[in-house]
Amino acid sequence: MSIHTPPPIKKLTVQDIRAAKNRTEPFLALTAYTAPIAQLADKHADVVLVGDSVGMVLYGMPNTLGVTLEMMMTHGRCVAQFCQRALCVVDMPFGTYQASPAQAFKNSARIMKKTGAGAIKLEGGAEMAHTIRFLVERGIPVLGHIGLRPQQVHVMGGYKVQGKTEDQIEMLKADAKAVEEAGAFAIVVEGTMEHVSREITASVNIPTIGIGASPACDGQILVTEDVLGLVAGAKAKFVKPYANLYQDAEAALQTLEADVKARRFPGPENLYIKTK
Repeated sequence: MSIHTPPPIKKLTVQDIRAAKNRTEPFLALTAYTAPIAQLADKHADVVLVGDSVGMVLYGMPNTLGVTLEMMMTHGRCVAQFCQRALCVVDMPFGTYQASPAQAFKNSARIMKKTGAGAIKLEGGAEMAHTIRFLVERGIPVLGHIGLRPQQVHVMGGYKVQGKTEDQIEMLKADAKAVEEAGAFAIVVEGTMEHVSREITASVNIPTIGIGASPACDGQILVTEDVLGLVAGAKAKFVKPYANLYQDAEAALQTLEADVKARRFPGPENLYIKTK
C-alpha cells in the first residue's frame, strides 16, 4: 500500500498576480489582521492585505492616520505566517514613506524583514512614482493605490468618490499610468466612478484591484470583517455582507449570559467532578 503525499501548496508571487491581467476570471483579495482571519482568507483569496484599515476595524480609530509602523509589523508578522498560498501584502502607514524614497525604503525593508510579507502597498499616483521606482529597483515589490486615498482624507475633504469631474478623471488616468510605469505589479483603485475605473483598467497593463470601483477590474478587495458582518454600524455602499456574524455573536452571548445567571452554565459536562 503506497502512501500518497499531497502536492505542496504553490505560494503565489507578485509575478503570478501581475499575470492575472491576462485572465478572463477576476481574482479575490481580502484583508486580514489576525491569525483566524488570515487562515480563512488564505483559502479563498489570491492576495491577503494587512491593511492600515486595522486602525479602524480593530482599534476603533476614526481613520487610518493613527496607525504606526510597529502596529503594521505586529499584525503583518501574525498574518504572513498563515499565508500558505496567498501573496501577503502589508500597508505602509501614513508618515512612513512620503518624506523621501530613502525613508520609504528604510521602512518598507523593515516591514518585509520583520513580517515575511511578499510586498508592500502605498498610496499615491504620479507624485509617488519616483518612490515606487526607487523601491522596486531595490527589491521591494509595490502594490499601488489610487483614487480615494484614506491617508489623504483631510486633503480630500472626507471619503468622497473620485472621478466625478474631467480634471479628476485625467488625473486618475495619469496616476494609474505613472504607477504602472514606475514598476508597481498591480494597483488598487478605490472609491472611483465605475466608468472611470473601467477605463483605467483597460488603459494599463498591470492588474487593477477594485474597491468601490468596477466589476471590470482584474480583482476585487474588501475588508473581511465587513464581508462577514463582524462589525456593527453603517457600511459603505460598495460593501456586501455575506453573513451577519456580529448579530450571531450577540445572540450567543445573550444566551450565555442567561445561562450563567440561571446557573445552567457551567453544567456537569463542563466540570471536573471527583469520581469513585
